Amino acid sequence: MATMGNISRRGLLGSAVAVAATATGVIGGGTASAATRDTTSGAGRTTAVSRGATAAGPRATPRATPLWREFAAAPFTHPQVPFIGRAGYRGGSEPPRRKGHGFVADVLDYGAKPDNSADAAPAINRAIAAAGERGGGTVLIPAGTYRIDDVIRIGHSDVVVRGAGSGRTKLYATKNLTELIGVYGSRYGGDKSSWSWAGGLIWLCPKERWSSLTEAIRAGAWPFEGWTGNRRDEWRTLTTVAPARRGDRAITVHDTSKLKRGGLVLLRLADDVGHTLLEHMAGGGPGPEAYDWDDKTKLTSYVPYEWPVRVTSVHGRRVTLERPLPLDARPEWDPRLTTLVAPLTGSGVEGLTLEAVETPQSQHLLDKGYNGVAFQCAYDCWADDVTVRHVDNGFGLIGASACTLRRTRVGGRGSHHPYYCREGSHDNLIEDFTIERRTVPAPAGTQLHGINVEGLSSYNVWSRGVMEMGTFDSHRGMPFANVRTDITVDNNGRHGGDASAGPLFGARFTHWNIRVTNGRAGLMRIDGLAPYSATVGVSEVTEFDQIDVPDFTGDLHTRLEAYGTPAAVRPPNLYEAQRALDC
Repeated sequence: MATMGNISRRGLLGSAVAVAATATGVIGGGTASAATRDTTSGAGRTTAVSRGATAAGPRATPRATPLWREFAAAPFTHPQVPFIGRAGYRGGSEPPRRKGHGFVADVLDYGAKPDNSADAAPAINRAIAAAGERGGGTVLIPAGTYRIDDVIRIGHSDVVVRGAGSGRTKLYATKNLTELIGVYGSRYGGDKSSWSWAGGLIWLCPKERWSSLTEAIRAGAWPFEGWTGNRRDEWRTLTTVAPARRGDRAITVHDTSKLKRGGLVLLRLADDVGHTLLEHMAGGGPGPEAYDWDDKTKLTSYVPYEWPVRVTSVHGRRVTLERPLPLDARPEWDPRLTTLVAPLTGSGVEGLTLEAVETPQSQHLLDKGYNGVAFQCAYDCWADDVTVRHVDNGFGLIGASACTLRRTRVGGRGSHHPYYCREGSHDNLIEDFTIERRTVPAPAGTQLHGINVEGLSSYNVWSRGVMEMGTFDSHRGMPFANVRTDITVDNNGRHGGDASAGPLFGARFTHWNIRVTNGRAGLMRIDGLAPYSATVGVSEVTEFDQIDVPDFTGDLHTRLEAYGTPAAVRPPNLYEAQRALDC
């Protein structure tokens, strides 16, 4: 952990949060405005509104928002703001820094040439395989430019691929995934290319899972991509779970004989015929109860909900989990802990740039697969100081959980999805990220989304970002309990999502301290759209041609605070403030 003198970064955060939480008013001669009721900005909804330091003017000294003080009093069960303070690798821990410990493989010793003169992918993959076969290790890619004509595959746990820095080590990719693996259609039909949202030229995925996926693709049997195999049938029950509430960390189970401390299990929640699980994900109440779920065939294909989690202790029939429960565990949803495919854990990629050969961006949904870095069926993995350029899709989380992407950057000719998070990805942290402005104009018929989340993905965090282009792409599929915080965005993209994928948002979506440089709405302010959500410190925005309406009728039970004054928000970063809580 970085320190300043004898004061740790977490200590500084804790002090800042403590000061914010105890602040009681606005300094500077004014008084904080009271919470008011706004019933004018959307038919059939009522929104709690607080405009921060508006009574004292925008120059008043900021104070802790009322919503933060509420949340800090009950962080695991707040109705609008999710607890995401343990998102990322090992609950938000720093990724390990292996220096000279264990097996170390230098790709030069395996025949890689750092002068772009020959295909280095075989040598790099041999070095990765050697580390994996020894139970883990570090694969070094020294400074230089390495041509790669194949996918770089990280399929063993505890393997770190480390360049000399994103400004010094470059992998130059000459081929796309369609050329390397084959045409990848959509399991939902049509002529779409699934390389528009899947796979990477650096692909972190368990060896056996990667083989089964690519074999299915080559056979034209378009697979499910998550934790329970191509047909979602590769699991077995470890134990059933007694009723429990969202926010519980200790649960009671029927049988602990197959559970052990440190083991990774899957919490499985199945929906019932009345779709009460989906209603619960949307916050419950008359709106979700009245919603027509039956014809949302893409959405209903995402259930059962599958949530990977590590067991931290077993005492009698009581089991403690690494993170609080994301949802209730009710008998009607047949809650159980199950096995999952052998995961990739403890692996990472660091200190390099992946640059694809520059080609025009493909037409929307027809990407060829010049994709960057993909994490699939990965848990407690990471990327740090990694840049991708001229890619169709940048950094992907596909059925991935508890991963950290730090100091990542997407640049070059423009991407479809610079960042995407789908297929039931949970508890991931993307921080200190940048989407650069494209270097060439967008061809006609292409699409730019930005930071994407979909497919019942939950409890993910995007923090401390700079988006010179793109948008907040909630891509339907009812993602819920996700947070975007401390981000500057030139909001010039558009969100996507099929109607069959259902709602744009589930409950507890939070946008906190969002600085919109061009004043365009487009899923920035979500109090009129997302049920049981929080919009805090978002710049004033104006609707443009892509205007959305709420999926659910009636009162959305949303919160709006410090609208138009992001600089007034305290704490300024919701994730860091939650990390500093003693809970």
